[in-house]
Amino acid sequence: MLQFPLRFPPESAELVAMPASRRDFVRFGAALPALAAAPPAQHPASSAGPIDRRSVVTRHSPVLTEFSPRSPLSVGNGEFAFTADVTGLQTFPALYEKAMPLCTQSQWGWHSFPMPASLRGREFVYEPFDTYGRPVGYATRADGQRELFQFLRENPHRLHLGQIGFLLVRADGAEAEPGDIRDIRQELDLWRGILRSRFVFDGEPVEVETACHPSLDCLSVRIRAALLPSGRIAVRLRFPYASPAITAADWAAPGRHQTTLHPVSERAVRIARVLDGDHYQVALQWREPATLEQAAPHTLVLRAAAPELTLLASFAPDRPGLPPNNPFPLIEAHWQRFWQGGGAVDFSATSDPRAREIERRAVLSQYLTAIQCAGSMPPQETGLTCNSWYGKFHLEMHWWHAAHFPLWNRPELLARGMGWYRRILPSATATARRQGYTGARWPKMAGPDGADSPSAIGPLLIWQQPHPIAFAELLWRAHPTKETLERYAGIVFATAEFMASFAVERNGRYIFGPPVIPAQENHPPRETWNPTFELEYWRHGLAIALEWRRRLGLPEEPRWQRVRRNLSKLPVREGVYLAHENCPETFTKRNYDHPSMLAALGVLPGELADPETMRRTLHLALKSWRWADTWGWDYPMTAMTATRLLEPEVAVDALLLPSPKNEWLPNGHNYQRPSLPLYLPGNGGLLSAVALMAAGWQDQRARSTPGFPEAWQVRHESLHPWL
Repeated sequence: MLQFPLRFPPESAELVAMPASRRDFVRFGAALPALAAAPPAQHPASSAGPIDRRSVVTRHSPVLTEFSPRSPLSVGNGEFAFTADVTGLQTFPALYEKAMPLCTQSQWGWHSFPMPASLRGREFVYEPFDTYGRPVGYATRADGQRELFQFLRENPHRLHLGQIGFLLVRADGAEAEPGDIRDIRQELDLWRGILRSRFVFDGEPVEVETACHPSLDCLSVRIRAALLPSGRIAVRLRFPYASPAITAADWAAPGRHQTTLHPVSERAVRIARVLDGDHYQVALQWREPATLEQAAPHTLVLRAAAPELTLLASFAPDRPGLPPNNPFPLIEAHWQRFWQGGGAVDFSATSDPRAREIERRAVLSQYLTAIQCAGSMPPQETGLTCNSWYGKFHLEMHWWHAAHFPLWNRPELLARGMGWYRRILPSATATARRQGYTGARWPKMAGPDGADSPSAIGPLLIWQQPHPIAFAELLWRAHPTKETLERYAGIVFATAEFMASFAVERNGRYIFGPPVIPAQENHPPRETWNPTFELEYWRHGLAIALEWRRRLGLPEEPRWQRVRRNLSKLPVREGVYLAHENCPETFTKRNYDHPSMLAALGVLPGELADPETMRRTLHLALKSWRWADTWGWDYPMTAMTATRLLEPEVAVDALLLPSPKNEWLPNGHNYQRPSLPLYLPGNGGLLSAVALMAAGWQDQRARSTPGFPEAWQVRHESLHPWL
């Protein structure tokens, strides 16, 4: 088996002392300096002067004037996020529980239930799939081991670290209800990263500022209210037991966890939390005089002595750091650097109302992906807002969450998560070896340890495999140095080695599957081979890996080259691309889930694709696909295909296609369904599409802004072209 170089620069003692997830967050993020100082990539229409970035951003700061359970607002930093109701805190969580739950989540905050005695020592039985004469086992079988199957799916699960809300007591002594909150005005000041909330309670105004420290998992809150000294307004902290459910919290199991207070000073306390075999701490400190009381085993109440209270709540797996008493200037400076240093698109000179909506979605998606998708591990599909699929991340979605960061001149935000691939490389290598392959086979649905969760579908997907190669190439193009090559070469080469070994040679061509399930997941694995998108992605990934060997002065790997050159042709029937070669009919009979064949020319450069065949495929999909039964990233994917085919009107229509899965809420989230109230792959996908539509791709000969109609005036800065 090939040996893969994986070298890193010497690390400081401070870095070595950090938890693994935070260490990789810092190390990989610092590996690529932000490109804010680089000359902006200007569209010719930008000759009128730089874009007024502050105006572009602030005109889309969300403003709420009433309770909006489907659209709460969040603050965060990529590693930690806090989602609030209109009070600026998590005061009325029950109102949001069945819409978009109010959670406090982090990249490190996970929990596992103790394994039942009936499961201890049991080995998981893999389902054998015939693979060209040899059995290969996949974690798809539930029959006979359903309890173990479900336990492995649910554990570990991300947890709700703690609820921070107001305790509001009316003049009659009753606790307030949502109807007691009047004259609401809440604004998420995107330019400064501060959530500002104003409301009236019992005739008295309350002002709240809520923000997240840029590099610590610390919530900062400033409260001004005349009712604070009376005790009728206080801050209440509640800690739940863990749950794999969407709320990430079980409030009905007080005996299954512990909350212990350790005073630090008159104005600071450490709170130790223990949940079965997992633990974490919260450092709570306040600037003005106040008293903290434990009202119940897992409930604390902080009562202020003056009409102003500044509160800092820091979360960490062990001892949290205590930030300065007033981190707000640091927070504001961080977000202004973020907006000034990344890419920008300005549609203000375009009268078409669709342009303003695209701009709104682009601005809010930059904010949301920065706070939800730019951490030390790939994000779950709901980021750090609430749980989806037990809080685990789906690795095939990592591209849709994060590939846009380098294109928007923020490569360091993608680099942060690359450390996780390095950490789980031994596990991915072991998976490939167990299945009889070489290299590293990346999981589909995983938690921090990288263990692939059992599923009838997930273990048979393959389109996540080239993602690390695509990410590494984007990072190299942002920072083309030997250090970048050496940092990621081990990941690139291990991935390419698996990709080459997975392909089977028959009659002079290479075939994928059976068994395989394509990105359009509704195809039976034993009857599926050569999916269209995956064929093009394999070619693309292997070509990059071969180029990396040349850049490093290494000899060419003949087998990779042979597989790349002899891949099967993209399957066609009746003049359009199929989902895979063995489709019994064109996709008009199986026209739901992802129209993934479109991604072969759009998301990817499409070297194997014929543009006219793809054009027919695109228009047939737009006409016949069941768009209500798709997912949020399918719309930007379709827009990217239309852009590469130089059909800008179609691209805009696809990006804004009216569909239940393409609904965008006031907070910028892409709604899917009640059990999936937000879907960050839709946000990241939109940013990838807008980058392609505005900045085009390398070696492009078409006009500027190829994805927008010629009548539109679209200005952009610091966007980088796609491959």
